[in-house]
Amino acid sequence: MEKETILIGLSGGVDSAAAAILLKNQGYRVIGATMVIWDPSLPVPAGIYQKNACLSPEKEDLSEIEKLAEKIGIEFLKVDCRRQYRETVLDNFRSEYACGRTPNPCVLCNSLIKFGVLPAAAHAQGVSFDKFATGHYARVEQDPASGKYLLKKAKDLSRDQSYFLHRLTQEQLSKVLFPLGEMTKPEIRDIARQAGLAVADKEDSQDFYCGDYNDLLNFPNKPGDIVTLDGKKVARHNGIWGYTIGKRKGLGISGFKTPMYVVRLDAEKNQVVIGPKEALYTKTLQADHVSWVAGEAPAKEFTCEIKIRNLHLPAKALVRVLPNGSFSAEFEEPQLSVTAGQSAVLYAGDTVLGGGMIA
Repeated sequence: MEKETILIGLSGGVDSAAAAILLKNQGYRVIGATMVIWDPSLPVPAGIYQKNACLSPEKEDLSEIEKLAEKIGIEFLKVDCRRQYRETVLDNFRSEYACGRTPNPCVLCNSLIKFGVLPAAAHAQGVSFDKFATGHYARVEQDPASGKYLLKKAKDLSRDQSYFLHRLTQEQLSKVLFPLGEMTKPEIRDIARQAGLAVADKEDSQDFYCGDYNDLLNFPNKPGDIVTLDGKKVARHNGIWGYTIGKRKGLGISGFKTPMYVVRLDAEKNQVVIGPKEALYTKTLQADHVSWVAGEAPAKEFTCEIKIRNLHLPAKALVRVLPNGSFSAEFEEPQLSVTAGQSAVLYAGDTVLGGGMIA
C-alpha cells in the first residue's frame, strides 16, 4: 500500500521540526514547505530584535531550513506567499491600527495564509499530498455523532495555540494534522535532541514582528488630543496607533492623583481617551467577522467560556447570536481591557466553538 504524503509547514523552529520527525517515524512520506513572506521593500531597520519573529529577514534564511529538512531526511520546497501575506495580513494590520483597533495578525495568517495560501500554492507548484500538518499545539477530532471535525485545546495547556486557529474551516480541519497536540514542550525538545538537531534548544518565536510596530505601519504623524473620560484635554499624541487599551506609561500626562490608563481610542475624533483602572473593566462585548468551527453557531443563545486574548483566562459568558451574524457576550464577571480588533474565542470545555473580532 502506498504511503500517504504529508505536507508540513516547516518554520525552522523546534516544534515543526519535531512534528516532521514524528510523521516520518509514523511511516508517512513527508515534504517540508516554508513560506516566503519577508518583503525586502518593507521600511524596516536592521536589528537583532528581529530574531525569533515570524516576519523578519532571519526567518527567510531558507538555506538553514533546507539543511534542517535534509537532516531530518525529508523533501523540501519553498512557497512564495509574499503578495498574499502583504495583502491579507499586513494591509489589514495597517488599516486596523488606523481605525483605532488593535489586531492580532497571527489569527488571519493562520487561517488564510498558513492553512490556505501555503497548501494551495504547493498544489499549484505540482506538489501532491494527502494532508497538511503544522507544529501547532492543538488537537483535531471527528465527532462520531455529527461527523463534524472538532478543534480542541492541546494537552499541554501552557502551550495551547487553539486561540490562533479558531477560524479554521471544516474543510481545513478535515485535512490537517497536529502531531504535537498530545505532547509537552520538554518531550518535543527531546525528540529533536535525539535526532541530533541544533534547533532542539532554539528559543520560541516571540511575536509576528519583534521590532517597533511603527516600522510596519509607517504612518505620517497625525496629532490629536489625549482627553479624560469627561472630555478634558490633558496632552497631545502623534497618532492613535501608538496606543493600546490599558497602556499607562509614556502618556505624557501628570497631575492626576490616581494612575491613568488608555481606556478608549476614538478614530473619528482622533482622540486617545484615558481614565482610572476601573474604567478598563466591562461585562459586555460585541464581535463581528465571526467564524464558527462547525460552520454554524451552536444555538442562538448559549453559555460558554471566552478568551479575549491568547493569555487571558477563559471567562464564563452568555452569548447571543445577532441577526447580522455578529454576536454579543455578557460576562459573569467584569473583564479587564476588552480591546477592539482582538479576537474573542469561544470554548465549551476544551472544544473551540468559534470566535470573532471584537468590535
